[in-house]
Amino acid sequence: MADKAWGGRFSEATDKRVEQFTESISFDARLAPFDIQGSKAHATMLSEVGLLTDEERELICRTLDEIGQEIAAGRFEYRIELEDIHMHIERELTNRTGDVGRKLHTGRSRNDQVATDVKLFLRHAIETITDRLRDLQAAFVARCEQDQDVVLPAFTHLQRAQPVMASH
Repeated sequence: MADKAWGGRFSEATDKRVEQFTESISFDARLAPFDIQGSKAHATMLSEVGLLTDEERELICRTLDEIGQEIAAGRFEYRIELEDIHMHIERELTNRTGDVGRKLHTGRSRNDQVATDVKLFLRHAIETITDRLRDLQAAFVARCEQDQDVVLPAFTHLQRAQPVMASH
């Protein structure tokens, strides 16, 4: 039960079917880079207010970067009993840094982490979509410049209409 963030109050192990039903790592693993980004920012804040030393912050951030590299390379092992990406990263951080890693949870809840991770994920997704739309727009403009003298038949309500330029 010690593997669970909430398992201390139960005397028996969780049924595997319940674990499979409640796990989220199968789809929230994609939040890993954003969870790490948020955790590094949180460590910096904890250092700035004096709850972490600069050395502790550096150790946490360096270790989070190492974990992130392992995840990106596909060398990180996910375990269903750890449920979500936050528990996976937190567990690995504390395994590698001991009590220093435990300090990272100071002043934030799981809900804070989820909200931050999702916001960062969405910001990244929006930036990606925006970049792709700009590329598409540039392709349209390039094609219109290439075909600016091409005349096409036009239709209105399935009826022939006045010819138009392809660039329009």
